[in-house]
Amino acid sequence: MRFLLNPIGSIGDVHPYLGIGAALLKRGHEVTVIANPYYEKLIRKVGLDHAPLGTVEDLEGFWRDPKMWQPWHAWKVSLDWSVLRPMRPAYEIIASRYVPGRTVVAGPGWAFGARIAQERLGVPTASLHLGADKFQSIHESPRMPPPMWLPDRMPRVLKAMQYWIADAAFTDPLLAPATNAFRKELGLPPVRRLVGRWWHSPQRVIGMFPDWFCPPQPDWPAQTLVTGFPLWDQSEVVDIPRDLSEFVESGDPPVVFTFGTANKHTRRFFHESAEACRRSGRRGILITRFADDLPASLPDGVRHFPYVPFGYLLPRAAAMVHHAGTGTTAQGLANGLPQIVVPMAFGQPQNAFRLDRLGVGRSLSIRGFRATAVSRWLDRFLDSPQVTARCRELARRFENRQPIEETCDLLEQLAGTDGHLQPVEHAVPHHGRRIHV
Repeated sequence: MRFLLNPIGSIGDVHPYLGIGAALLKRGHEVTVIANPYYEKLIRKVGLDHAPLGTVEDLEGFWRDPKMWQPWHAWKVSLDWSVLRPMRPAYEIIASRYVPGRTVVAGPGWAFGARIAQERLGVPTASLHLGADKFQSIHESPRMPPPMWLPDRMPRVLKAMQYWIADAAFTDPLLAPATNAFRKELGLPPVRRLVGRWWHSPQRVIGMFPDWFCPPQPDWPAQTLVTGFPLWDQSEVVDIPRDLSEFVESGDPPVVFTFGTANKHTRRFFHESAEACRRSGRRGILITRFADDLPASLPDGVRHFPYVPFGYLLPRAAAMVHHAGTGTTAQGLANGLPQIVVPMAFGQPQNAFRLDRLGVGRSLSIRGFRATAVSRWLDRFLDSPQVTARCRELARRFENRQPIEETCDLLEQLAGTDGHLQPVEHAVPHHGRRIHV
C-alpha cells in the first residue's frame, strides 16, 4: 500500500507522522511525507520519501510573524499559513500520487488539500488530531485561547452559540471563500462550518492522545477513535553531543526549559528562565534554535543547546518549563516530570488545563512568567512527595502501550475502501486498547 502523510506545522506537528511513517515502512508499505522542504533531511534520514510542500522561506516567514504568538491574532495568521496556502499544492501532490485501491492519506484537520482530494478523487483519508482542542464539544469543552470561554459550568446552549459565532463570524469568512472557490473549480459543492465540522474526515478521525488525558465526548464525530501520545522524536536518528551527555551526567538532574521550535519571540522567556536557575541554584538546560534570544552570559550550571531529543534528555531531567505544546507535554508526562507551562495559543491552554487538573503542572501567563514565580513553583513541585508520586503514577500509564502501532492498524483498515464512504454510525471511542474491526 501507498501511504501519503501530510503534516503541516512545527517539528512537534511533524514528529508523530515520522513515527507513524517509520512504523508503516517496517510493515512493508510505501510511505511519502508531504511536508515543507525544511524537514526533508530529517524525513529522508528516517528512510521515508519526501514530496515538497511550499518553501523553507514560507515556513520561516510563518515562524517570524510576531502575531503568531498573540492569542487574539494567532488563529488568523495560522489559518492563512497552515490551511489556505498549502491547500491547492497539497491536493495536486495527492492527485499525482493517488493509485485507486492502493493509497491512503492521513493529515491533520487543517490539511484541506487532503480533505478535498478525499471528496473529489475518492481517496481513503484519516484525520489525525494531536489534541482535543480540535473537537468542538458542548459537554466537557476544550480550553481555548481568547475570546472563547467554555468553562464546564456554562450552559450547553451558550457553548453551542459560541461555536456557531466562531464559525460564522471568524473562521468561515477567512477560510470559506478560497476553499469554496477551489472546490468549485473541481466541481464540488460549497461547504461551511469548515473548522467546526467539515475538517473531520467522514471515514476515520484518530485522536492521538489517551482517554485519561482528554476523555472522548458524546458529540465528537462518531467515527472518532483515540489511541495515545505517539512520543516519537529524533532519538533514533540523531547523535547525542558529547558536551550534552557530559553536562547531564556531571551533576544533579537539570530543569529543561523550551518554548517550542517554531517560536522566534522567546527572549523574555529565556532570560527569566536563566534567572530562575540562578535564584534557585538549580542546573538548567535551555533549548532553542534562536541563540540571540538568550542572555549574553548564562549562570553557572546552565547550558544552551539548539535541539535535544527528549527521549534521551527527559529520563535524566528533574522538571520541565515550556509552552504546553502537545508533544512536549506528553514527553514530560511519560517521564514522570512536574511541568510549569506558559500557554500562548492553539492547543496549549487545553494542555495546561489538563496538567493542572492531573496535579502535575502549573500554568503561568506570559506576563506572570517571572524568575521568582518559576523558582518558587520548582521548589514546591520538586519538594512535594505528593507531586512526585502523582507524576510516577501517570508515567506508569504509558507502560506496555503502542499508540503508533495502534494508529497504523487503523490506517491500514482504510486500505482499499472508498473515500466517499459515509461516517461510521455506531463507532465507539477507542480507549487505548488495540482494536480490530
